[in-house]
Amino acid sequence: MQAYIIEFVNLLLRWLHVIAAIAWIGESIYFVMLDNGLRTPKAAEDREKGVFGEMWAVHGGGFYHNQKYATAPAKLPNDLHWSFWKAYTTWLSGFALFVILYMVNPGFYLVNPDSNWAWAANLTGWQANLLALGFLLGGWVVYNELCKRISPNMERDGLLSIAVAVMMVVVAYLSTQMFTGRAAFLLTGAVMATAMSANVFFWIIPGQRRMVKAMKAGEAPNPLDGKRGKQRSVHNTYFTLPVVLLMVSNHYSFIYAHELSWVVMVLFIFAGALIRQFFVLMHAGNIQPAYPAVGVGLILLAFWVAAPSPRAAVEGAGGAPTQAQISGLIEQHCTQCHARNPEHAGFSAPPAGYAFDSWDDILGHKAQIQQVVGSRYMPLGNITNMSDEERDIIAAWEE
Repeated sequence: MQAYIIEFVNLLLRWLHVIAAIAWIGESIYFVMLDNGLRTPKAAEDREKGVFGEMWAVHGGGFYHNQKYATAPAKLPNDLHWSFWKAYTTWLSGFALFVILYMVNPGFYLVNPDSNWAWAANLTGWQANLLALGFLLGGWVVYNELCKRISPNMERDGLLSIAVAVMMVVVAYLSTQMFTGRAAFLLTGAVMATAMSANVFFWIIPGQRRMVKAMKAGEAPNPLDGKRGKQRSVHNTYFTLPVVLLMVSNHYSFIYAHELSWVVMVLFIFAGALIRQFFVLMHAGNIQPAYPAVGVGLILLAFWVAAPSPRAAVEGAGGAPTQAQISGLIEQHCTQCHARNPEHAGFSAPPAGYAFDSWDDILGHKAQIQQVVGSRYMPLGNITNMSDEERDIIAAWEE
């Protein structure tokens, strides 16, 4: 019953997380599109009352006239639309999922026994949990300091963009060394997502509140508040597509279990940012197909890097294994969890829906089994002590 309750809560949190993320990202993308699509107002009276830009749109059977003021209008309304709870809900629900799915069983899901760093491979569960929390906090602190030190007045944002890109390469590498592959991808995405939410909480919303307060008092707002908010919003929009990819990556072991998983991760991050750049420029009327072309090129490069080696699949196996050998290994190392009625107390259903109760079930998941066993991702934490010889037998399975 406890396992069922945890799974049901997991379902509801995932639902909430996806809903909040769609609402937040959708609204963010809309406002970036709106900001870049503004045109100089045609009516002289609009220009005289401070309208900086306008955009006409048609949607859902109606016409919309959006206007942006460079300064506050003569009378600022009290019912301003604010965008922040979607961001906070996305982060809070995502963190809750991380606690339930990873921090409850850190020995399985966080500790990387194959790490090249002995201290990381020998972490206890509570140490891995503390390291994961420190990783998220440290990511935000470093990113925030880069923004404050390199481009505090938004005059060197190009250099800041390069610094943030380098930071993400470092984060990707460190995460894959300190944590299991799946957790590494998730935590790298969470570093960006934490920065996005923290940007809203610490910079964008406080700056907007100060601006509104000054305007209502008839005072000139500090222009840095607007510039800083725009800077962090721009960063958020380029983080968006990579974060979405990294959050769904836990379903695809061929990328996070690869020995060069950090390279694959970096390629996807840069590809997402470049593709997002294409749409940002497109909304401003500047079509630059080179950006998505390079982005697709990076995705193809990731495909090539992550592709399994045909030679590695048969090395050292000593001949084609029999059905009895494969079935025996699956029963010994897999079916405690991957069965329709799992014996493992932590599961009320087979993880990821993979049940190996019959030979047909096993055959139907042959490629996945070989991938996760060959990459040493499974069994989790090698809890069943699968030997290299047994892994070679799985790799040589041809039926």
